[in-house]
Amino acid sequence: MCNGLGRYSEGVMGRRKRRQWPAGSETLRRKVDSSPTRESLYKLKGGDPESRVAKKLSAEERASESERESRVEINGGGGSSSLFALPTLSIAVLSVPQSSSVGVGINYGQIADNLPSPARVAGLLRSLNINRVKLYDADQNVLSAFLNTNVEFIIGIGNENVENMMDSAKAQAWLQQYVEPHAANGRISCITVGNEILSGDDTVLMSGLLPAMQSVYQALVSLGLDKQIYVTTAHSLQILANSFPPSSGSFREDLAEYIQPLLNFHAMTKSPFLINAYPFFAYKDDPNSISLPYALFEPNPGVVDPNTNLNYDNMLYAQIDSVYSAIRVVGHTDVVVRVSETGWPSRGDSSEIGATPENAAAYNGNLLRRVAMNQGTPLMPSIPIDVHVFALFNENLKPGPTSERNYGLFYPNGAPVYNIGLKGSLPGKSGSLAAASNHRMVISFPVIISLLAALLLYSDITS
Repeated sequence: MCNGLGRYSEGVMGRRKRRQWPAGSETLRRKVDSSPTRESLYKLKGGDPESRVAKKLSAEERASESERESRVEINGGGGSSSLFALPTLSIAVLSVPQSSSVGVGINYGQIADNLPSPARVAGLLRSLNINRVKLYDADQNVLSAFLNTNVEFIIGIGNENVENMMDSAKAQAWLQQYVEPHAANGRISCITVGNEILSGDDTVLMSGLLPAMQSVYQALVSLGLDKQIYVTTAHSLQILANSFPPSSGSFREDLAEYIQPLLNFHAMTKSPFLINAYPFFAYKDDPNSISLPYALFEPNPGVVDPNTNLNYDNMLYAQIDSVYSAIRVVGHTDVVVRVSETGWPSRGDSSEIGATPENAAAYNGNLLRRVAMNQGTPLMPSIPIDVHVFALFNENLKPGPTSERNYGLFYPNGAPVYNIGLKGSLPGKSGSLAAASNHRMVISFPVIISLLAALLLYSDITS
């Protein structure tokens, strides 16, 4: 509980039960097993209790946001004249300046059966000026769809494939198949080996994590790609034993045999330490003791670290600095912490207090504004925060509570789950004519003539 000093209580949430899979579900199982597990995260607490906003967006409000039309115009002479209109979807998300896009990316999960094609997703991200994407595998359909874009990818090796990566020959073969074809244009910047392995209970997998990372790294060296692509893994904050105050952050003692050599590897290869951090879980579990504005980056008095006298006005920064402090305890000041996942669900079960569109919009919108400011944490002010928001779409096949299927910024049809500012567009199924809202598409006169001819031919055929 939160005492008068605004202390953060410690502890972790229960682990998920092992999933049982029906026959013939190998593909879905591979995607789900390598997907994020956010339920077992430690809790940071502080600030004064605040009541949450309870109202939800109406269907009519969502419909009004998702229905727009984009004009196709001819550019000529001193102006342009409207010729005809094409239907499209208007997307709303926070406007992030081009210069700050280096600090924010998006997690593109695919545990769903109703998502748009990768080619259409590429158009959506282009219209939103998002050029950093994190995958949980190395889906060649996705990578190929983004071939002519400037999107930079983090790709993943699933937990089920970590053991294979311990074999140097298999690691090199995997890189040659999935990475090398895309290496020439520098579109893959990072490979994550496994996800949240050290917060699990598979000691064989935990012991094999670093050898697998080393094997993948050596294979990159042999291919001449080690300067272009770094190797890392993502961690749940359950690896922390202590989180308050942030300056006293420490790793669990039972993980010391894994953490110390892992950090040595990061320092040697200059690769980042990735964390999946979710203030939502702390608020959900104890809304009476945790300040909602503190969790959502909204105005609040903040919490002071008594050891450093640093004031924290949001929970995420305190989480990040707790990890920095834990790394220092192990003897490293040369490893950068980055946030591989963070987000807030727009919907949840009745027990998942705080999972509303308003809170999700506040969290993600305020977070991206901080990123746009190139802001660092109180402990590391000179290092701008680097985050990948979770997630691009709601994913209807994710197991677990309702919130797990409602972290997306967008519905699969391209409509925004909530509005946080910038309008973009999900291209139509042809992927060629839909343009970003508020941006004019310029089509040459010969193309217009061809389109009109096609329309006339279609009219003759159907009449």
